[in-house]
Amino acid sequence: MLRKTILVRSLTLAFGAAAVLPAMAQQAAPAEPVQKVVVTGSLISRADKETASPVQTLSADDLAKTGMTSVAEVLSNLSANGQGTLGTGFAGAFANGASGVSLRGLTVGLTLVLIDGHRMAPYPLSDDGQRQFVDVSSIPFDAVERIEVLKDGASALYGSDAVAGVVNIILKKSFKGFALKTDAGKSQHGGGNNYKVALTGGVGDLESDGYNAFLSAEYRHADAIKVSDRSEYEWANGDWRSRGGINTTRGVPSPANNFLTAASSPFFYNPAGPRLPGGSAADNPANYQFLDTNCNFAKYRAGGCAVDDIWSNIQPESHNLNVLGSFTKKLGNDWTLNLKGSVFKRQSVNNRGWPGTFSASSFLGNTSLVPGQNPQIVNVYGSTLFPAGRQGNNLGAPARLYGYIPGLNASATNDNSSTSTRFAAEVTGAALGWDVTAAIGHAKVKTESEYTGYVNRVALYQALNRATNPFNPLGGNSPEDMAAIQPSFGNTSESKLTFFDFVAQRELMQLQGGPLAMGWGISWKKKEQNAPSPSLLAEGIVGNGAAYVFGKETNTAAFAELNAMPIKDLELVAAARYDHYDTYGNSFTPSAKFKWKAHPMATLRGTFARGFRAPNSAEVGSASSFFSFHAINDPILCADGNPTTRGNVPTACQMTPAFVQVTTKDLEPEKSKSYTLGLVLEPVKNVSATLDYYSIEVKNQINTAAGLPGFVPSYVRNAIFPVEIANGDGTTTSGLPPVGTIAYATSGYVNTGATKTSGVELNLSTKQKFGEYGTGKAELTFNHMISYEIDSNGTKYELAGTHGPSAISGNTGNPKNRAQLVLGWEKGPATITTTFNWVGKFSALDPSIDVNDCANAVDVSSRTYFFGKDTPAAYCTIRSFTSTDLNMTYKVTPNLTLKASILNLFDRQPPIDVATYGNANAMTSYNASLHQAGAIGRFFSIGANYTF
Repeated sequence: MLRKTILVRSLTLAFGAAAVLPAMAQQAAPAEPVQKVVVTGSLISRADKETASPVQTLSADDLAKTGMTSVAEVLSNLSANGQGTLGTGFAGAFANGASGVSLRGLTVGLTLVLIDGHRMAPYPLSDDGQRQFVDVSSIPFDAVERIEVLKDGASALYGSDAVAGVVNIILKKSFKGFALKTDAGKSQHGGGNNYKVALTGGVGDLESDGYNAFLSAEYRHADAIKVSDRSEYEWANGDWRSRGGINTTRGVPSPANNFLTAASSPFFYNPAGPRLPGGSAADNPANYQFLDTNCNFAKYRAGGCAVDDIWSNIQPESHNLNVLGSFTKKLGNDWTLNLKGSVFKRQSVNNRGWPGTFSASSFLGNTSLVPGQNPQIVNVYGSTLFPAGRQGNNLGAPARLYGYIPGLNASATNDNSSTSTRFAAEVTGAALGWDVTAAIGHAKVKTESEYTGYVNRVALYQALNRATNPFNPLGGNSPEDMAAIQPSFGNTSESKLTFFDFVAQRELMQLQGGPLAMGWGISWKKKEQNAPSPSLLAEGIVGNGAAYVFGKETNTAAFAELNAMPIKDLELVAAARYDHYDTYGNSFTPSAKFKWKAHPMATLRGTFARGFRAPNSAEVGSASSFFSFHAINDPILCADGNPTTRGNVPTACQMTPAFVQVTTKDLEPEKSKSYTLGLVLEPVKNVSATLDYYSIEVKNQINTAAGLPGFVPSYVRNAIFPVEIANGDGTTTSGLPPVGTIAYATSGYVNTGATKTSGVELNLSTKQKFGEYGTGKAELTFNHMISYEIDSNGTKYELAGTHGPSAISGNTGNPKNRAQLVLGWEKGPATITTTFNWVGKFSALDPSIDVNDCANAVDVSSRTYFFGKDTPAAYCTIRSFTSTDLNMTYKVTPNLTLKASILNLFDRQPPIDVATYGNANAMTSYNASLHQAGAIGRFFSIGANYTF
């Protein structure tokens, strides 16, 4: 009998008595033949799947038991997925519609995603216009055999961008027979209905027939979930008055909009009209003329002319059509050929704003971003005041027109269609005593976007001011006018990757403890990115220029790995890689690992690795983009930050300036060092535990200069036109400011600073048989971040458990703790799996942008919830969030299996997050990257799987 140790007692508490039931009473199962596999993060095949590096494996069965229907949903719940993760819930993202993984919180650009161990072309629209990543939302769920997540730096074997780890999505290699899978789901609170159909058919047995061929097709559709579907909840409601703030609902006048805003009915306003005693012109009903009877001054000021949000999405409508074909043939003499071809197509409709409004006092133009030209302010119209008598202005003085432009088809919308095409050929065999794998392939991701809802404001005001038959603010305008004012346009972006890999491995000799094995290889890849800005945006006709990227790079590399067992139970691994990039030069990255089985129940392991990320086309090619992050005060027009100070321009206080990101040609690669030290424990049969410490430091990081402390921008200003200027008594007067308002500033990329993150990850698992009562399983994965420190221009900031670094890696939140607990029960044909996904609490502050006080927490997001007031202390912390998913399957016959799932079983709502900018256009206050399950709410689905 084994003596109960402290560890065993701990496991007993974690998993119940099942963890320590006498497994010795069970009869030993017949020994199975030992099979060797190549685990992600190694070149050498092995029988022991527990490597020196921490690797998490999700089988196809594990994926199915989550109750989810997409790879992106499953990966978003990884405990190692953190700050900078990209989900499909954030429709305003540069890479809208796509989804990426950010292991260890080091952004999607430092996590390498492979398919079948080989590289995939990145999504052509980079995250934040900078970081390249593979869109995991396009990968078919039912074609996946398993997913291996390597939580360790792996540049020594895979090269650039494997700094934080590797996600290797391994597709099915063979299939015989026919399978039909169907799923349908519905949200309890409306919207989001989905259904999926997957068909797979294959012929041939590789062992008996010498070949296998199969074809798999999958179609998935999901309806949109609108903000209006969740308007009864606080996090989806813009009225903050009961919470110490203001009413931010569209169409409601408030101090944040100087009590002048486009409402449900258009109206004229005389800015030079008489002021009421102690008030402003905006308080005097005599200065208003409403153009229809649906609204009047009293109703407007009371918030009765608000505009319902029927456009903004919590989840976009999407369609996925995926086809995968595979042919495997034994060639003789232990050589095998595998050919794979796939087309994965995802279409989503991403709302990026609201229907257009009339420009209040002036239209100062747009900023164009035409490749090969400096940014320019174009299409300036000037004052948009309407003289007395024009357009029915009966106020007797020049007046502004407030309202939504009638007849627009929709809000600003991007109908995004992404097609990922991939062909790969792989041959494996043996030659001259070496096991050999050679692969060649080509992948292309083409994204086609159709834009609607954008407004050509010059055409609009030309039509409004025509002498005859002018544009009518109440609607009923000609199709010709609407086509000119709201043109439809589009563009196509492409990303291509061509690769060749060759790897050989063999055992060189027997040492005292086991074999000395070697693996080596060479690789070549060429990457191209061709992502133009849509023409009307590039030229500044319908808005500020959109991001564009043009560039290519070629990488040639040689690499090797040596695995030795010098004494019994000790495994030593060394690896190194030499890369040559035609864009900057050479990189050398070594790594070393060990695994020591110190006791039959305890194994010690550790790794050291160097890594790098090469500058990409968005950073050193021909590229540009717009971005903004936190609010500032115009140094001239609002120097003291007080919107009521005499002479200040209120709209220049706490404004969010636009920056035009430009490339820098002489950037160096980012470089990293990472360490892990872990313990693998197996105290009793069918109980295992791993505890791994990790530390990753990335130096020479490529960041926008504007995000660094001490950066002094040089602002480009608009022409001088009339604006509201403070009188010093709370009122304003229309006048000419001393300088024009800020249009934009430019910012290049720089190599500066560092990020260092460390933490521990715990994995506990057990599987116990209870005779006639079935078999129970439990697995807990827990990640605790000890530190997340950035060094920016010599200033260090500790950001673990905060919202930072919001200006560098996306404003997605940086919680210290994440965990996932999976409990399963199998008895006969029935299986029940319950998954608990937990995200710990974190702060709304971001010290890296000098937001250290709860009173200023909303400055991180530049929201106006508490305009003119301190943020209440209750909103300084984003509370923890747990979603519970229940999945049940029942095998009716050997061929037919039924399933039912309830996601977010307890209908937990997402916590309020006033610091996030996710879904900013919708004015929701939840974190779409971490708490999307709460926004969707309780979700029911049923499905069936039939095979023969």
